[in-house]
Amino acid sequence: MTKQERVDFVINTLEKLYPEVPIPLKHKDPYTLLIAVLLSAQSTDARVNTITPILFKKADNPYDMVKLSVEEIKEIIKPVGLSPMKSKGIYGLSKILIEKHEGKVPKSFEDLEALPAVGHKTASVVMSQAFGVPAFPVDTHIHRLMYRWNLSSGKNVVQTEKDAKRLFPKKLWNKLHLQIIYYGREYSPARGWDIEKDIITKTIGRKSVLK
Repeated sequence: MTKQERVDFVINTLEKLYPEVPIPLKHKDPYTLLIAVLLSAQSTDARVNTITPILFKKADNPYDMVKLSVEEIKEIIKPVGLSPMKSKGIYGLSKILIEKHEGKVPKSFEDLEALPAVGHKTASVVMSQAFGVPAFPVDTHIHRLMYRWNLSSGKNVVQTEKDAKRLFPKKLWNKLHLQIIYYGREYSPARGWDIEKDIITKTIGRKSVLK
């Protein structure tokens, strides 16, 4: 297969498997999505989804969030891990949203990435899923699968994102990155991986991975 044929196979297979892709993190608006994505770093969506209802019952907007102390936030979010850093980030970004953005989540990569504890991946998720701006957030699943599918070198997530944006049509980015995540979890996990179930990698993958 040529690279373009591999790309087309990925797109077509994922569309058949996942014609609809709900956003994995529970949220009701850009702010709650931003907080949920921040909490998901080095954690699981499932775990985050058990904690956010507790947090959002107390504060689901920046004005209520800054009424809590960093310590109070930390106690609530402790089960998702990295709570000291994340609680400071949540409090700090909420304060900045009030002071600089009228309490609203900004709609630009530059402003989002200027917020505490918000990196490029988090900003990309918010831009794509909250505002519909084409972006291709790369998580561990996408990084792993782009390498397994011989569509990226696997050197780092920055290169993987560049390769994904170069290979896949822009109009598909926002849906496709979610489809790849769902596929990675179900058919091509890092552990307990069964190549026979992983139809995409089995068909187009690297020989070094298939051994």
